[in-house]
Amino acid sequence: MIITVVCDVLGKENNGTAIAAMNLIRSLKAKGHEVRVICPDQDKKDLPGYYVVKTLNLGPLNNYVKKNGIALARGEKQVLEEAIRDADAVHLMLPFFLSKAAVKIAKKFKKPLTAGFHCQAENFTNHVFLMNSKLANKLTYKYFYRTVYRHVDCIHYPTQFIRDTFEKIVGKTNGVVISNGVNGEFRKKKVPKPEAFRDRFVLLSIGRFSKEKSQRILIQAANLSKHREKLQLIFAGAGPQREKLEKVAGILPVKPLFRFFSRRELVDCINYSDLYIHPAEIEIEAIACLEAISCGLVPVISDSPRSATRHFALAPENLFRLNDPESLAERIDYWLDNPEAREEASEAYLCYKNKFDQGGCMDAMEEMILRNAEAVR
Repeated sequence: MIITVVCDVLGKENNGTAIAAMNLIRSLKAKGHEVRVICPDQDKKDLPGYYVVKTLNLGPLNNYVKKNGIALARGEKQVLEEAIRDADAVHLMLPFFLSKAAVKIAKKFKKPLTAGFHCQAENFTNHVFLMNSKLANKLTYKYFYRTVYRHVDCIHYPTQFIRDTFEKIVGKTNGVVISNGVNGEFRKKKVPKPEAFRDRFVLLSIGRFSKEKSQRILIQAANLSKHREKLQLIFAGAGPQREKLEKVAGILPVKPLFRFFSRRELVDCINYSDLYIHPAEIEIEAIACLEAISCGLVPVISDSPRSATRHFALAPENLFRLNDPESLAERIDYWLDNPEAREEASEAYLCYKNKFDQGGCMDAMEEMILRNAEAVR
């Protein structure tokens, strides 16, 4: 089949949406499909299978968007028509301008249309300082529905949590719940701690450096821990909040490490870490957390009602109270003081991880797209 994948935002694989998109693209290609990717990445202009559109000119907001490490696509009709006209199916990754334009083109050519749900309302409202406004978030979801999701034949939800959240506002939709899945490279193996960390407890947190990921809570909790003198925090990622986080981290006796890791480096880092901390307040799935537990690393997760990640907790000790550094410090101390309990939890997570196997998840994604294409014809 010829499958066109529409990516309003793609770029480097340093965020969940880009990783999910590239995993799907690679998987469909490996299964023998011709995959056409519409995106705003100018560096992909000469790559086969890529249809590159121009980026949106947001005037005074251009620098802000660039600082956040993304490029927003413009809905260029000519490029969209070229990539969609003779496609057998079209899949949208995000409910933004490019996908909105793609909906019209796909409908014009009567193409089967599916869409992934990879953006919480808060991921958008956070940028206009309305993340905690119920009205703003509700209106954002309604906008997503009106412009994109009500027009598609089937919606892919990475978690039941985000399906329930969306349908509570817009009503019942035709959709399926399929995890984005964890790459098979994330597995338990023996990796010695770097010499510099040998006498320290390594606490790892993976994710974009942004307000809704709440990394500051981990910094504050580490400062309250009775092990504060021996805690080595590692923040794996990139993002606009890095400088602010580094300033906040000045309170700690051991300087945290902030950096982006390649996949191979990240697998090693997970395997020499002692705990995984996920303080995010807003999260659709958090593949990063699943990658950690797939290596047997025990997580401590925020119990935020706006995060699907809390459902990955296998015991009360795997949760801490939202935005509460004292609660997180208590959990950190519990796990570090009880290595036997940590080892038992690690084994439990190694069994739990199987349902998130990426191969199976990508098979389900292909089945959704093909089944929908057959039903629509």
